[in-house]
Amino acid sequence: MDHDRFIAVVMRVVGVGGEAAERATRATLQTLAERLSPQETRDLVEQLPPELGPWLSTMSAAERFDVDEFLRRVAKRAEVDMAAAERQVRAVFMALARALSADEFADMVAQLPKDFALLLPRGPAVDVLPVEVFLDRVADRAGLDVDGARRATAAVLETLAERIADGEVDDLIGRLPVPLHAALKSGKARNPGARRMSLERFVGRVAGREGVSPEEARNHAWAVFATLREAVDEEFYDVTVQLPPEYALLWAGPRPPAVKSEGRPR
Repeated sequence: MDHDRFIAVVMRVVGVGGEAAERATRATLQTLAERLSPQETRDLVEQLPPELGPWLSTMSAAERFDVDEFLRRVAKRAEVDMAAAERQVRAVFMALARALSADEFADMVAQLPKDFALLLPRGPAVDVLPVEVFLDRVADRAGLDVDGARRATAAVLETLAERIADGEVDDLIGRLPVPLHAALKSGKARNPGARRMSLERFVGRVAGREGVSPEEARNHAWAVFATLREAVDEEFYDVTVQLPPEYALLWAGPRPPAVKSEGRPR
């Protein structure tokens, strides 16, 4: 693949002009060079168009940072917001997947943490659900406005991250949109590992974080779990298998009785 075809892939996927696609490619590759070992960047340069080589040039050891920091650096370099940076990085990774051999692309991915999975080329059945869609579905199910859905989602995800194993939290981070990562990371940081927690205590912690009654918190948790099942598909089983059977009321049972909650404008 030559330089023009590489940039054309980014242009088509993101829907931007050549100058913006070039800027996105440069920002992504420069940041990628900071995350990979010098040997791996040299291997990439050997297979990529020569015009892209200078953006991957580095002699520094690989830095350890997660996908959120990766996107922050790209956003700063490309002078775009985080949402645009996420779209642009996905496009550049798609172009890389087409430009590199399968073995070389796999070697590159092997040096990235699992949470980078949301940026890598995927089939349509496992695309990351946009945060706007996620929150809208929670709002519809719980009878909340979008701000209320955002608070409920953050409270449930933070509490869930306290209850499940760290590796499973990382897997969720790799499948959920970036704006939902902070709650998962906060819960993981509060209790590395998995905290034993009854359903009553789980709902109580959600209620405390939201500032609502336990009855409302249970309804909100039901809405978030129902949406989480749609967002992560088969990963949902890996999450729920770590929870006691009583938790199934939050996803397998009928919708909790309606309670007075924040009304959602119609």
